[in-house]
Amino acid sequence: MRVAPLTPATSGAWAALFEACGAACFCRYWHFEGTKNEWLARCFGEPERNRDEQLALVAEGASEARGLLALEEDVAIGWMKLAPRAALARLTRQGAYRRLELGSAEGVWSVGCLLVHPAHRRRGVAGALVRAADEAVRGWGGRAIEAYPYRPGHEVHDEVAMMGPESVFVAAGFREVHGDGPYPVMRKEL
Repeated sequence: MRVAPLTPATSGAWAALFEACGAACFCRYWHFEGTKNEWLARCFGEPERNRDEQLALVAEGASEARGLLALEEDVAIGWMKLAPRAALARLTRQGAYRRLELGSAEGVWSVGCLLVHPAHRRRGVAGALVRAADEAVRGWGGRAIEAYPYRPGHEVHDEVAMMGPESVFVAAGFREVHGDGPYPVMRKEL
């Protein structure tokens, strides 16, 4: 397995991963400005809009479309969205994070999601992506990485942990900077 950034050259493998996983969001949720019902309707009825929007931004080199792919040969088996926190306004407007003083967003990159193909889960794919984030974010001019794992206190289905399991971030050196029950904010200074 190797980890590589999402680029126009790897975008076909990225799209194939989302399609294989049945993930109609194509990592556009944090950028969508409509209501929750409008988002659900778009994912159900027009998922290609999400895919095409993301792919166009990748082609432009937009920072909001960045992330890392875990690849076996040329097949993507995992994805981690990494974007400047400032580009994920919807994330910081969520109820769990809205009232938190997260500090300046300058130089802070956020893990927007982690997606691992079901056939490759529990094999270290998420950990490899998180460990590779340091070098990528430094290369993009970042000074810190934030993660927002879901910590429910009980076992949950893998799809519910779309922001990644807390244990992966702890193992990679992230520390909790805010904790509000099941919604901690974890950070790693670079």
